[in-house]
Amino acid sequence: MKKIIYIVFLFSIGISSSQELDKSQKLALKKANNYVYEGNKLVDKNFVEAEMAYRKAISEQQSTVTGNYNLGNSYYENGNFEEALFRHQEAIKHTSSKSEKHKAYHNIGNILMQNKKCKEAVEAYKNALRNNPMDDETRYNLGLAKICAEQQKDQQDQNKDDENKDKNEDKKDQKQDQKDQQDKKDQEGDNKEENNEDQEGEDDKKDGEDQKDEDGKPKDENQDKGKKGEKEKEQPQQPKPQPGQLSPQQVKSLLEAMNNQEQKVQDKINAEKQKGIKIKTEKDW
Repeated sequence: MKKIIYIVFLFSIGISSSQELDKSQKLALKKANNYVYEGNKLVDKNFVEAEMAYRKAISEQQSTVTGNYNLGNSYYENGNFEEALFRHQEAIKHTSSKSEKHKAYHNIGNILMQNKKCKEAVEAYKNALRNNPMDDETRYNLGLAKICAEQQKDQQDQNKDDENKDKNEDKKDQKQDQKDQQDKKDQEGDNKEENNEDQEGEDDKKDGEDQKDEDGKPKDENQDKGKKGEKEKEQPQQPKPQPGQLSPQQVKSLLEAMNNQEQKVQDKINAEKQKGIKIKTEKDW
């Protein structure tokens, strides 16, 4: 019996708590709606106060779709597209109504178009039409988004082609620079070899000049002549015959001939003496 009474007591407490929770939620929803209403009245007059009213509504009930949706629209009208996108995404998160989702997705598509994100806008408009296929405005915006997305794709492809072209040009220029540098190195090497050859020629010429005397004659020849002259100085010089005079060898030969002739004459005289015949002793000229 006591156990049954205890269960009934707990059940009554649960019902009471549930009722209190329902009352609290209803009160919060009522306050949120009031703040939304206040924000709607102020949005065209004072955006700052309207924004504060919408934020109070969301603070009272975070899941309020109207508060997030209206605040998102206010941000969109004032050019704050980032905050507007966030608030519409929050509205979609907290609603199961196709009508509310359609409106939120449609506005998200508009925000993405403003941010030049046409491909993403196409998907947003498609989601809006999935929730309301009869909306002609959404369908029209979807067509514009598709055209914009195609143009952006073509531009991206063109930019990619230009980038690849620039890279190819850079590679071509790099190869040309490398070739020019190599040609420059080869030219410098050739010039160096030519300079070495010229230097060797200058050295050989210098060596040749060093081997010549002041008169331009080879020093070796002069040295040989000098050595020959020294040898000639060491030997007694023979008198050179003058024009019209006999050389010493000729004189010697002549004397020997004269001596031989005199000897023959003497032998002949001696022989004549023995025979008694007189002969001339004068020399014929």
